[in-house]
Amino acid sequence: MATYIILSRISPEAFSDPFEFKKIAESVASRIKKDCPGVVWKESYSTTGRFDAVDIVESEDPKQVMKATMIIRAFGHSTTETLAGMPWDDFLKII
Repeated sequence: MATYIILSRISPEAFSDPFEFKKIAESVASRIKKDCPGVVWKESYSTTGRFDAVDIVESEDPKQVMKATMIIRAFGHSTTETLAGMPWDDFLKII
């Protein structure tokens, strides 16, 4: 399976109370699980800096990952940047 890194920035207008974000996150996760069965969530991190969240996912189908990022954008009120990735040791083997 291919690995993808999804970097997300949440819109400041997405919610007025930080506690509302938990409901948004649950809604997005539920929608992705339902609509993108080919995407396997490996890890998620809240980060400081340019991005608010980093998600590591795997999928055989890049279209499923694209669909998941559109759900994050639409229902999570976020902008995303998605990167294909591979474990460092695998990368070293191909060069």
